[in-house]
Amino acid sequence: MAKRIPAAASDCDGMIGVIYARYSSHSQREESIEDQLRECHEFAARNNIKIIAEYTDSALTGRTDSRPDFQKMIRDSARGKFQVVVTYKVDRFARDRYDSAIYKAKLRKNGVRVLYAKETIPDGPEGIILESVLEGYAEYYSAALSQNILRGLEGNAMKCKTNGVQVLGYYTGEDGCYEIDPDYASVVLSIFQKYDAGVPQKEIIDDLNVRGFRTTRGFAFNKNSVTRILRNRKYIGEYSWGDVTVPGGMPQIVPLPLFDSVQRKLDRGSRAPAHKWKVADYILTSKLFCGHCGELMVGRAGTGKSGKKYDYYACVNRTRRHG
Repeated sequence: MAKRIPAAASDCDGMIGVIYARYSSHSQREESIEDQLRECHEFAARNNIKIIAEYTDSALTGRTDSRPDFQKMIRDSARGKFQVVVTYKVDRFARDRYDSAIYKAKLRKNGVRVLYAKETIPDGPEGIILESVLEGYAEYYSAALSQNILRGLEGNAMKCKTNGVQVLGYYTGEDGCYEIDPDYASVVLSIFQKYDAGVPQKEIIDDLNVRGFRTTRGFAFNKNSVTRILRNRKYIGEYSWGDVTVPGGMPQIVPLPLFDSVQRKLDRGSRAPAHKWKVADYILTSKLFCGHCGELMVGRAGTGKSGKKYDYYACVNRTRRHG
């Protein structure tokens, strides 16, 4: 049986139009971009609307207007190249009633109307009421969905699951919780050890980048990324997400005494004891390792009974009086 042409589209015969499609990755029941485009093209063909462009935003919520292709469509509407925007349903255009009203008003000012491929909005007062009801339901559904997602994430946090948060030195295990990544865990520990031993941050950063290590986002290390690592309490096994904090909720990489020592030095804003010696005098710092225990060796200076200054390298374990 032939599908009835919506009254709102009946006077669009021969007009030029574009399609807007959006997909939010948070909802598993939403139709894909491809499905939306197919339905919109079929709707346009039935109503003799010539489609000249497609605008698509993937994995972006309709609760915000910060959508690149959506904004480009609004800007392009002012150029007079099309008179119709075809979208799958009301909630694909926007899930916020205020945004929906604002941008439809902008389109109307530019001589452009919005049509829905899968929802019939008739002309006249009854169409206004129906469209407002659909927009209200779309906003309610989006708010309820966000609330359910947040509730689920908080439930995951109580079980110390990662919730998709990447932390250098860990990976997500099969149970969704953090597990130690042996390769990068040793890198994280060495960052703490070097800073605690007085190695300047710049030297630590340069060494990491030269050796080809990258942050969880794939970028080169800089002062901010290293400082975030040195401040991250997850490395002492303290899980945190939002307002949820669970001491011992994840594997520990950095011993608590070492972490606390680093925090004190960060708080002082110094590189103690690096300020007591010249970096250039100890060119093997961060490159020399103890042949007995394998720990980092750092430059040290001392004064003998005769008053003569002596420079040497010492294992960080020895300097911490651990052996």
